[in-house]
Amino acid sequence: MIHLVYCDHKADELNKLIRHDKTKIVRGAQGRKLPYGRVHPGEVLYFVENDGKQTIKAIGVVKSVINSPALDPAESEAMIQDHLLESRLSQEQIIQLSGKRYLCIIEVEEVMALNEPFVFERQASMDNWISVERIEDLTSFHHSLESPGFH
Repeated sequence: MIHLVYCDHKADELNKLIRHDKTKIVRGAQGRKLPYGRVHPGEVLYFVENDGKQTIKAIGVVKSVINSPALDPAESEAMIQDHLLESRLSQEQIIQLSGKRYLCIIEVEEVMALNEPFVFERQASMDNWISVERIEDLTSFHHSLESPGFH
C-alpha cells in the first residue's frame, strides 16, 4: 500500500521530517480511522503540506507503527508525551491530539525531499491520510516514481 500523508504546514512538519528532526507522525481520532490499523512497516509514504497546493514534496518509508488500544483522555495524553521528542508536535497539535480515544504513531525513516515535486488531484472526500495501491491513482503523473530503496 502507498500512503499520501498531509503534513501540518503551520507546524513546519514536513521540513522537520526532511531534516530528520522529527521521526514520528501522530494521528488521533475518536474512532479507528485512517491510518489506524492500515499502515505497516516497509510501506511507502508520500508527503504533502496542507497549504492548498496539492504538491507532493517528499517520500519516506514506515519503520514501525503503534496502534493504541482504546484510551481514556489521561492515557491518550500520556502516550503523546511519551513520543513527544520524536514527534516534535507543536503545542496546537498536542492540544488537538490529547484526549483522542485512538492514536496511531508511525515511525518513519529514509525521508527525503523529491528532486521533482509533483501535483496530485485532490478529491472532495480526501482526509489527511490517504491510502492507495499506486500513487498514480491520485496523480496524472505517469512516469516511474520508483526511487532506489522504495517499492
